[in-house]
Amino acid sequence: MIPALIPARGGSKGIPGKNIALVQGYPLLSYSIVACQECPEISEIYVSSDCPEILTTALLYGCNTIHRPSDLAQDRSTDYDVLKHFFAVHPRHDMVAYMRPTTPLRTPLTIARAIEKIEKWDEDITGLRSMHEAAEGPYKMMKMGKDGLCEGFFPDFQGERDYTNLPRQTFPTSYLPNGYIDIALRYIVEELGTDFGLRALPFVTDPVIEIDTHHQMMMLQCYLKLYGDRTLDILRAKYSLPVEES
Repeated sequence: MIPALIPARGGSKGIPGKNIALVQGYPLLSYSIVACQECPEISEIYVSSDCPEILTTALLYGCNTIHRPSDLAQDRSTDYDVLKHFFAVHPRHDMVAYMRPTTPLRTPLTIARAIEKIEKWDEDITGLRSMHEAAEGPYKMMKMGKDGLCEGFFPDFQGERDYTNLPRQTFPTSYLPNGYIDIALRYIVEELGTDFGLRALPFVTDPVIEIDTHHQMMMLQCYLKLYGDRTLDILRAKYSLPVEES
């Protein structure tokens, strides 16, 4: 068993108040909390934030809280900043499951599988990163060149310069980090000065909805309204009314 750390700063500019914005009546943050609460491999849950309202919400849902200094909760603050602060405050923990609230739909079983994978891995690794297969890989992406015309990000693909319209099956399978669960090791953070390192263990999940824009938030709301989700079912079972209305 390992602890979970949910980073939830208050200064989101894409969606103001994003981490406690209501999704089907419940704060976005609460979806990550209950998924961790239902996972047998999670020992305790911490929410790290600079925002008093977020910390109050975390307490109402039964979490431990960590007041993060405002200089570690800026637009350019990194995962490393959050993790370094966590391990400084709680040095007894050797690893932590990093659970981003912007990936709200998870299953406790999948979280447990990721933790079991890293605990059983014998080789020298620096962490674990979750990801899902990308619909389009980096060789299909384009940018505007200095002359204002379209160009790929790479000089060529296996000698072919005009590669961007090749069938996607031509290219190596690509994966997108998705925030489902990342696992950081204390000695990597403290001794190497990095978050998940260069030898991170991959953990492939089904595609997930990540929330960074209003459009993605609308997609999440529509998805839950049409199809529901086990995480929402757990929330409704544990909290008959949203915390704000109870």
